[in-house]
Amino acid sequence: MDKMMDNPWFLRITALLLAFLMFFSVKAEEENNNSAASNTMTEVIEDVPLEVYYDDTSLMVSGVPATVDLHITGPNSMVQTTQQIMDFTVFVDLRNLALGEHRIRVQTENISEQLGVRIDPTFLDVTIEERVTQEFKIDAELNERLIAEGYVLKSITADPNTVTVSGAKSVIDSISFVKATVTEQPGLNASVTREARVRVLANDLTKLDNVTIEPEVVEVEAVIEEYSKEVPLSLLQTGTAPEGITVDEIETDINTVKISGPPNVVDAIEKYEVEVNISGVTLTDTAIEVELAAPEGTSSVDPSNIIVDADISVDETVLIPENVNAIVGGYADSDEIRLFENLALEVRGMEEGNGADFLDPVNGMVALVAYGTEEMLKNLSLEDFVVYVDAAEKLGRHELAVAVDGPAEAEWRISPVSATVNIR
Repeated sequence: MDKMMDNPWFLRITALLLAFLMFFSVKAEEENNNSAASNTMTEVIEDVPLEVYYDDTSLMVSGVPATVDLHITGPNSMVQTTQQIMDFTVFVDLRNLALGEHRIRVQTENISEQLGVRIDPTFLDVTIEERVTQEFKIDAELNERLIAEGYVLKSITADPNTVTVSGAKSVIDSISFVKATVTEQPGLNASVTREARVRVLANDLTKLDNVTIEPEVVEVEAVIEEYSKEVPLSLLQTGTAPEGITVDEIETDINTVKISGPPNVVDAIEKYEVEVNISGVTLTDTAIEVELAAPEGTSSVDPSNIIVDADISVDETVLIPENVNAIVGGYADSDEIRLFENLALEVRGMEEGNGADFLDPVNGMVALVAYGTEEMLKNLSLEDFVVYVDAAEKLGRHELAVAVDGPAEAEWRISPVSATVNIR
């Protein structure tokens, strides 16, 4: 044995055998490693929903993204199964944290321990604040450049006109504007009602997110009218009142009128003058209806007509019928007589929409002589008598008998006994 160990060839052959043994041993190990490596893979699952555990009834959390990316490494079959089934949870648990700022780690649940997991981002900087709810008034708005030329925005309102906003106290405290803006095509020349989404804005008009708005959509009404201006109303008296009547003053309850039209035309009008013809004034009818016409270059005037009242003085000697002395004299032998000089004739039975003009007597007034005992006559008054003509089914000029409704115990005579009336 010692001779063999001392033999150089023995040592050479032994060294060669050891070399072969080491070579095949290393090669086998490499093949095993390559085989294991070929069964491992890495995948990225993007946009995995991130669950947040906290008291969402009284707290608000900021700094938490809606999703994260999940990197998983492991055996092919396990990685593919995890990617397909997605039965795991990615979450952050804030339930035991106090108000304020925190740096927290994103965690996973229900992922096999045989998988390597990396979450992007791994850590989050979050802020936990008190949840606050507050009511705000809505500022409804419309871009006035959308309104047609010659028209103006008279008013704009939201229904409802307030909303309830919930969010973190710092966000609620930074709210400066709550707006609902109407979007429309240019050239608006009529009022519109549209739905508009409510926006919550900071002082620099940046939109504030992470708030809850109730309701999120409101109805906005924009009242758009033609350009107009109110100007003083001035009355100009024209015409001549009937004989025996003097018009001392004319007046109306309307002090101003609204004139609509192009701004350059309307703005040049300082007052609106209207002529009032007093020739139609009578003792019993001192109201004059006057139509108002739109000034030249404008589109309308509001109101379109007014009622003007005439303050009159009466010369009764002129209004007494010429033959009143005759009817008085005809009953001179009676115990007593009483003269009612100014009774206004009524026109009865006209069709709706028709009118009447007295031609004779022109003032529509008659005289009545009542006679009887002194006591009975003393109790009579002008209001006890109604004098009228019946114009039923009449049109045009007619001479109609004058009729009288009066007390049954009284006797009377009328002058004139007929009236000439034009029914129109």
